[in-house]
Order: sequence, then C-alpha cells, then structure tokens
Amino acid sequence: MDYEKLLTDTARDLKPSGIRKFFDVAERIPDVIALGVGEPDFKTPWHIRQAAVDALSKGQTRYTSNAGLMPLREEIANYMKRRFALEYSPANEITVTVGGSEAIDNIIRSVVSSGDEVLIPEPSFVCYAPLTELAGGKPVILPTYEKDGFKLMPETVKRAVTKKTKLLIMPYPNNPTGALMEKEDYEKIAEVLKGTNILVLADEIYIELNYSGKHPFSFAQT
Repeated sequence: MDYEKLLTDTARDLKPSGIRKFFDVAERIPDVIALGVGEPDFKTPWHIRQAAVDALSKGQTRYTSNAGLMPLREEIANYMKRRFALEYSPANEITVTVGGSEAIDNIIRSVVSSGDEVLIPEPSFVCYAPLTELAGGKPVILPTYEKDGFKLMPETVKRAVTKKTKLLIMPYPNNPTGALMEKEDYEKIAEVLKGTNILVLADEIYIELNYSGKHPFSFAQT
C-alpha cells in the first residue's frame, strides 16, 4: 500500500521542522550542547517528579474530566490571580492540556476555518504555520526585526489585517529570540485590534523564563 497517497495534499506538503532536524544532528555529535529546543537546562525539581511517582503508586491512572483535574484548574486560577491580577473561573474558563502544543493546536482547530487568515510574528515557534494550514487557514507572516528588539510593531499588524483575519498569535516571551513585550507594547497592539472580531492567541509559555528583572505582563491584562 502506498501510504503517501492516503495523506491529504495539505499534510503531504508540510515541511519538517528545521529545528528538529538540527537537534537530531547535534544529538549524534559528542560534546555538542544543543540549544534548539525551548527548555531550561535543569531537571524537573524532585518534589514535582516525586508527586508524579506518588500518583502512579496510588493508581491515579484513570481518565479525568476533559478539562483536567479540578484542584489543578483551581491552582491555575490562583496563579493567574496572584501573578497577573486576572480572574478566571476554574469551572468553565480553564482547560488543562498535555503541554502547550496541544493547547495551540486545539485553539487553532476550534476557531480557524477554511480561508481564514492567521497573523504569525516571525521568528517564532515553528508549529504555528503548519497547524494553521492543517485547519484550512492561511498563515500571514509578520516579520520582526532586531532594531525593534524583535517586538511585534503595531503598524505591522495594521498593514496585515484584512476582512479575512481571524486570529493573531502573540508568542511572547519569544522563542527563539527571547524578545519581551511590555505593557505599552501590548496596549498599542490592542488599539489596532479594537473594534474588530480578531481573536488573540497569547502563547506565554516562557513567561517565567524572564531574566530582565521586569515583572512579566500578560496580553490578557490589556
């Protein structure tokens, strides 16, 4: 059987991740430190690993609610309130996913229809464009530049918005540039979007990997 022919044209045309290719090459070379994958250089703290071991030893291996364990959702709500003064209901406004990539995929598949345009700043995480294409959407690349600190500029967004624009992805703190968006930066972007029906996917997975000394700011605070 020719499995290649079973794939959709969209799936067949997707390009493999260049970062993963590089990571696989670096893994085969002795004494090379690979910096291509967005993760810290320390192991998960032992008390977290121990909690996972304890859960397994207690047989906590069955299905949970689709939205995740309620105590975890409550703690996420506490974190958002404590860190960003944002109020979210654990019952119907918080969902737990298996990592950030699943969350991004779920959101794009849920809101992007055929022909919808998704604004994607670059450089950024390599999965945004392929996931948009798999959902039938059109990635619209918004370049960012070193002279601007790799921040997304409001005029860039304004030029890119059309009647087909459905979603703006805000990947800050940014992988791979490390760029940060501050409160006034987000407010300028929000001003451009005011009066539209454009959704914002704020991918803030690296918000705690912040070594600038500045208090992190979430786009949801605008």
